[in-house]
Amino acid sequence: MSDLVLTGARVFDGHRYLGDAGDVLVREGRIVSVGGSDRTPGAEVVDCGGALLLPGFVDAHVHPVQGGIERLTCDLSGLPVDRAAYLAHVGAYAASRPDLDWVQGGGWAMAAFPGGLPTAAELDTVVADRPAALVNRDHHGMWVNTRALAVAGINRDTPDPADGRIERDAAGEPTGVLHEGAMDLVLAVLPVPDADALYAGLLEGQRHLHSLGVTGWQDAIVGAYAGMRDTGPTYRRAAASGDLTGTVVGALWWERERGLEQVAELVEKREAYSYGRFAATSVKIMQDGVAENGTAALVEPYLDRCGHATTNSGLSFVSPTLLRSAVAALDSEGFQVHVHGLGDRGVREALEAFAGTDPSRRHHIAHLQLVHPADVPRFAELGVAANIQALWACFDEQMVDLTIPFLGPERAARQYPFGDLRRAGARLVAGSDWPVSTPNPLEVIHVAVHRMAYGEPGRAGTEPFLPSQALSLEVALAAYTSGSAWVCHRDDAGVIAPGAVADLVLLDRDVFDEPLEVGAAKVERVWVGGEVVEKR
Repeated sequence: MSDLVLTGARVFDGHRYLGDAGDVLVREGRIVSVGGSDRTPGAEVVDCGGALLLPGFVDAHVHPVQGGIERLTCDLSGLPVDRAAYLAHVGAYAASRPDLDWVQGGGWAMAAFPGGLPTAAELDTVVADRPAALVNRDHHGMWVNTRALAVAGINRDTPDPADGRIERDAAGEPTGVLHEGAMDLVLAVLPVPDADALYAGLLEGQRHLHSLGVTGWQDAIVGAYAGMRDTGPTYRRAAASGDLTGTVVGALWWERERGLEQVAELVEKREAYSYGRFAATSVKIMQDGVAENGTAALVEPYLDRCGHATTNSGLSFVSPTLLRSAVAALDSEGFQVHVHGLGDRGVREALEAFAGTDPSRRHHIAHLQLVHPADVPRFAELGVAANIQALWACFDEQMVDLTIPFLGPERAARQYPFGDLRRAGARLVAGSDWPVSTPNPLEVIHVAVHRMAYGEPGRAGTEPFLPSQALSLEVALAAYTSGSAWVCHRDDAGVIAPGAVADLVLLDRDVFDEPLEVGAAKVERVWVGGEVVEKR
């Protein structure tokens, strides 16, 4: 491998903006110098033309296999948030694939439907000849047609599972949406992707992530989940073959219906799956659901549409007592623990479980839509990282119609408190949660900085959402580079410095020149270990 010289770039080094820092020299996959002039004969020289060079993005919470599979099936995620557009696409996809026994896919947004609830009847209008099942963007709900309900045996007499809910009409008949654990009723009869389908999904997911400048990630669920086979062997296969070019930490799935007996199994999986670029060294625990369907765990109950308190405070999928025991056991076995905590009670339960654990494990809580003000300082006190998915912190239709009215003004005014967490000394790391939302780090960072979605119409793109919680561009970029590399125990990545691995991204501009246009920036070139994996 010849030396690589990147010249004429402005540099963000993973922590701060350096501006015109001089040449960046790469040798044998690592950065040798920043600002030097040591060019060896035969070196490849890339003129960056004044654009921004930064470390490769590291996504600290993403689902690439699932995202890749969805891109290869009925993918609604790139469509306008519009009922008619969704139905037209599903109909066209179903017509193009008469060979499929089921129509599967996902990516629809709740905001496209009244109350966030599509119906089986409207899905029947475009696919009635066979069952159809489409997960929504947040993967906490599923839209099914009448045939799917029948095949799964779901009717008015089917009870709601303890960890989910069947949406029903006034007569008690299922209407076509299954929340949380109720999805398992359909997943039990859905065809399961085989090993080759999972592998194709991983490679497509990796290709898409690389195209957006993501050079490493933490897969937030490695295990049998939501109709998927365990993806640990998929990663092992890709790592052993050399097809895995990203550096990945796998968060092994904690089965919430089980107890501490699975700790020993997770230790065995860690040993069996870890290979090369893949390390199965984290464990994912989903502690609660999401606010839009009333399953995020709250300290105080949700409100109804008239602003009155209900009896619903959401779901804690793992009892706080078991959670504390599980975290302690995993910590003692050397695992990092990665918790989904979205509501303020869910976040509090996770923080209490992390008390007394080893900070060197780099435990973290993802999503953090609501953090009780009393708990904000505890992240720094306990050494727990705040894993943020900033794209959601804007006035999109889902926030305006399906969240704010049911939280009330006080709680709604303290959502996604990234600024408060930063000011309280919390370590910030960042991710996308793709395929729940876009995996494009620049769109995510735009919202983190401006609390508005780039290029979106209406309030989402024109009115800042709680602007006191915005982050500076340097802080947001650091969270998505050095911060996320840190939480993945990659201390030699996420930075541009001598000795660091040469995972690098070149943009088409210097976003520090025009921070209002961060979301418009594009990736021009991506290197992993000094080798090009994306070039436009």
